[in-house]
Amino acid sequence: MEMKKHDVRTLSLIVCTFTYLLVGAAVFDALESKYEGEQRVILQKEEDEILTIYNISNDDYAILKRNVMKTIPYYSGVQWKFAGSLYFSLTLVTAIGYGHSTPQTVGGKVVCMFYSLAGIPLCIIMFQSVGERLNVFVTYVMKQIKKCFRLKKAEVSETNVILVTMNLSTIVLTSGALLFSHYEGWNLVDAFYYCFITLTTIGFGDFVALQKEDSLQKNPQYVAMSMIFILFGLTVISAALNLLVLRFLTMNTKDERIDELEAAAAAQNTVRLDGEVTSNGNVVSAV
Repeated sequence: MEMKKHDVRTLSLIVCTFTYLLVGAAVFDALESKYEGEQRVILQKEEDEILTIYNISNDDYAILKRNVMKTIPYYSGVQWKFAGSLYFSLTLVTAIGYGHSTPQTVGGKVVCMFYSLAGIPLCIIMFQSVGERLNVFVTYVMKQIKKCFRLKKAEVSETNVILVTMNLSTIVLTSGALLFSHYEGWNLVDAFYYCFITLTTIGFGDFVALQKEDSLQKNPQYVAMSMIFILFGLTVISAALNLLVLRFLTMNTKDERIDELEAAAAAQNTVRLDGEVTSNGNVVSAV
């Protein structure tokens, strides 16, 4: 049985995805594995020295480590007043989920689950809708620019809009990197990495803004800028991804339509009626 074009594309995507995963595993293994081993040896050595110098038992040291890990969020400032709760709500419904601050009460955990059930779909629909409007606006602006320059081809293709939104995404990421590098004191690579991880909603949580010097309470302008960056950035990224997904779905739809037309043509060429087969206009008895 001959495979259809969209079936071949789907199979190719599956193979490419698994190949991509294997390549990623090999690359990260090569880049991070040695460093991880070295850091583990260094930290273990420091831990042994502390146990020896201060004569701390293993049990007491385990309690101390647990205490330090649990108090880290509290050293970062107040997390659950209105500004911090608003920031948490934003990272929750946008599915960024840094993990820097999580509900500790039973009520908070229950509300968090129900709140995200309604909030995440709402945000996805909102970002997709705003992203579509942004694409329409970009198309309109590009048409006007082409008319101003009196270009022969005034029509704006889907590829043109994708390129513009991709460039706009790069501008947003770069601007965010400069902003957070200034306020957080991160180097540009770390700041750009934070912006990318945030706007793609990966949200590792190794870098989180607004977590030093009580920024959530003492620097409302920075809080506002951070939230605007996340909302606007996610809108731009959604616009670009919406176009890419639409492009792929359109390709699949075209292939399916071609398959349907080919099947209809084949059915017209071979029709069985009352024990006879009509093939290419010639009547042949089906004995």
